[in-house]
Amino acid sequence: MKKTSTRLADGRELIYYDLRDDNVRDAVDRRPLERTVTTSEIRRDPLLGDSVAIASHRQGRTYHPPADECPLCPSEGDRLSEIPDSSYDVVVFENRFPSLAGDSGRCEVVCFTSDHNASFADLTEEQAGLVLEAWTDRTSELSHLPSVQQVFCFENRGAEIGVTLGHPHGQIYAYPFTTPRTALMLRSLAAHKEATGGENLFDAVLESELAGERVVLEGEHWVAFVPYSAHWPYEVHLYPKRRVPDLLGLDEGARTEFPKVYLELLRRFDRIFGEHEPSTPYIAAWHQAPFGALEEFDGVNRDDFALHLELFTIRRTSGKLKFLAGSESGMSVFINDIRPEAAAERLREVAS
Repeated sequence: MKKTSTRLADGRELIYYDLRDDNVRDAVDRRPLERTVTTSEIRRDPLLGDSVAIASHRQGRTYHPPADECPLCPSEGDRLSEIPDSSYDVVVFENRFPSLAGDSGRCEVVCFTSDHNASFADLTEEQAGLVLEAWTDRTSELSHLPSVQQVFCFENRGAEIGVTLGHPHGQIYAYPFTTPRTALMLRSLAAHKEATGGENLFDAVLESELAGERVVLEGEHWVAFVPYSAHWPYEVHLYPKRRVPDLLGLDEGARTEFPKVYLELLRRFDRIFGEHEPSTPYIAAWHQAPFGALEEFDGVNRDDFALHLELFTIRRTSGKLKFLAGSESGMSVFINDIRPEAAAERLREVAS
């Protein structure tokens, strides 16, 4: 992998990740951009104990542009985009309309490929491996920013999810706090560790799932399964078999095998609902240990956390979406329309 860092016209950082070492990235951003002004701030809810990012400047962000005006495609002639070069393998750049900025963290965009009409599932194993390298590198770099406590790499895919740019891309949020979902995991981890005299909860869950009926696919280094208490109609968790706290901890074997396993998982998602609905909307979310102190979670350290990816779709059946209504949105109590065992069986049926 070759990494080249440059700056856009308004001062934002842009990084090219190339498969070939001889690629030269010296194109200049020719757009007359002024420096961005953000109003992002973090407000803590005193009753729930969680945090909300207030980012009113995002109302003016790009919204469903036509394909020939896509800001994530390479620049070509007089059509100038966020990527100054005429081609790229993988690109990461600071979001022009970030939810988090400055002392409130940082937001980045990850373009998986220059092909506007592709999806992550269309990538080759080599291309998917390069994305993994980019995620890992950004996790490392962002973790050293003084305002950052947790790094979250994720992909939103599909208009049903709320995606406003059709180009295959994901995002990275660098939070200045430990996110509520991670905090819940850490509390459960601490409680289980104390109750069992030191047993790791992630290890116990993985051991149980490996012995059960909800495994979707398994390799030498990775296993994907529908969790016992899945919140979403089709939800799969992907774990490395050797527990590590973050992407930086993956060994060479896990890195080599990941593209094959993950691409197969995404392709199965695209086959769940048949040929007439081949593009399943989904969210793919990497869960990594926070980089800050964990004193509030008694007896837990970073190495107790287990890196994993959670992949789920909001489509519950052909032509129907799972909406978060009263119980889910009002009380955070999910009601799943599909038994996890049935979802796992369906995902095994659609193997290529």
